[in-house]
Amino acid sequence: MARGKKKESLTPEERLQAALVPESEQPYKVPENWRWTYWGICGDFQAGSAFKNEYQGLTQYDIPFYKVGSLKYSDSNGILYDTSNTINEEIRGKLKAALIPENSIIFAKIGEAIRLNRRSMNPVECCIDNNLMSFCAKICLAKYAYFWSLGIDLYNYANATTVPAIRKSDLEKVPFPLAPYKEQQRIVDRIESLFSKLDEAKQKAQEALDSFEARKAAILHKAFTGELTAQWRKEHGVGMESWETTTLENICKVNPKKINTDGLPDDLEVSFFPMASLSEISGTITEPQTKMLKDVKSGFTNFSEGDVVFAKITPCMENGKSAIIGKLVNGIGYGTTEFYVLRCGEKLYNRYLYHMVRDITFRNQAKAVMTGAVGQQRVPKSFIEKYSLSLPPFLEQIEIVRILDNLLAKEQQAKEAAEGVLEQIDLIKKAILARAFRGELGTNDPSEESAVELVKRVLAVEPLPKARAKAVLIPKEVEEQLKSELERKIIKLYYYSDSQSLPIDTLMEVSSKKFEALESIRHLEQRGIIKKLLNGNYKLVR
Repeated sequence: MARGKKKESLTPEERLQAALVPESEQPYKVPENWRWTYWGICGDFQAGSAFKNEYQGLTQYDIPFYKVGSLKYSDSNGILYDTSNTINEEIRGKLKAALIPENSIIFAKIGEAIRLNRRSMNPVECCIDNNLMSFCAKICLAKYAYFWSLGIDLYNYANATTVPAIRKSDLEKVPFPLAPYKEQQRIVDRIESLFSKLDEAKQKAQEALDSFEARKAAILHKAFTGELTAQWRKEHGVGMESWETTTLENICKVNPKKINTDGLPDDLEVSFFPMASLSEISGTITEPQTKMLKDVKSGFTNFSEGDVVFAKITPCMENGKSAIIGKLVNGIGYGTTEFYVLRCGEKLYNRYLYHMVRDITFRNQAKAVMTGAVGQQRVPKSFIEKYSLSLPPFLEQIEIVRILDNLLAKEQQAKEAAEGVLEQIDLIKKAILARAFRGELGTNDPSEESAVELVKRVLAVEPLPKARAKAVLIPKEVEEQLKSELERKIIKLYYYSDSQSLPIDTLMEVSSKKFEALESIRHLEQRGIIKKLLNGNYKLVR
């Protein structure tokens, strides 16, 4: 913000100019009746408080106490719903924790959590820990500020230190595009309407994505129980009796003997596959390496072209790291000892085996028998060798694989399409937000009062008149319909003035937080307690 005289010595006009962003520093052009001000002018930032362990984990109280992990638990509208920590007023007093007003924007202010760029809003008054910061709007709608904040990357405002941190003073100087109050509401309504439609599409895409593994597992189950090839067997005059019950050790070699490298030059180039070279997504070797034979012929697992490799260590096994070994440099390959090498016999098709070991059913059974220390658990070799299966004839295995490859390819395409939709929705939302805060959603009314009036009010450049103090009693039938103390103050103004019609400026006198007053006026109007007249005044209906 502009610097110069001390705040106390500034004239009202100088204070106003200091609160507005100079034209040369404005990020982009906004409509004529908007104003570029600073985020700190529009509301108050509040840092969080220390949250002692002895008070954590209590869930029976009324005041939520949010930690940085709570930001994961907010709905599609950004509203927090984490209830894992609550306190009461007594505990709050002991912690000396500030009470954060409802509808504040809450975000991480320290550590790598800033990089996640999460922010949420609290539906009720709350407390936050000292890894968080909040912003409470004063001259703008809370939702307007929230949607605007989604378009900025908070990590850009973190200090470049060992532990990144955001300072309140830095955020206060961030330029903020302030629209007239009514335009703010129209922008919020428009964004919520557009986002609602996008969220419906996002939910459908997410459901398709979430069900991918279940659909894939169902296809594989049909493959290994003969359902996929029922028609094929009928056409070839064979039945399920042609399937043989056996174990893997009878139809493939598990970790076959290494090749004899005697007579091979040490500088012979060979293929080498570390665990990271294998993609659990595609089930293929995506990053093959080439090494000298002398560097890998001892201490590593040897395999040949056509072998199936299966990761035996957690979490690689659970993630589905397995592949068929393709073309090797000089026909020789080595890799990590955390692979089991499965070399098929004459009865077993390697692509059939590959699909089987990638099946979630096989991996779940393998996980159940893992042994070893946590983080270093492995599937025992005996599980692989003794694994029992119903083996179809070789020709039927080929047909099963053909059908599987076709079906799974279609499922993968559907998955990628759903991922593409989700990515596009996120991009569309960003585009909507960018347009919204440039005044490009087609909602702006250039004849409305300039947003500079909002800035003037918060700076008290134009002092607001005080409501006349006189004892009044709101009729019981009206009192019963009021939902907040602010609504009561507004209705009392009608009885103070003995008038059934009041201008909005008079109604807004009830609070220094003008957006809260305007929100209350809007709620009263929606419930039919007051009504807006053609001259802009509001009439008490009840």
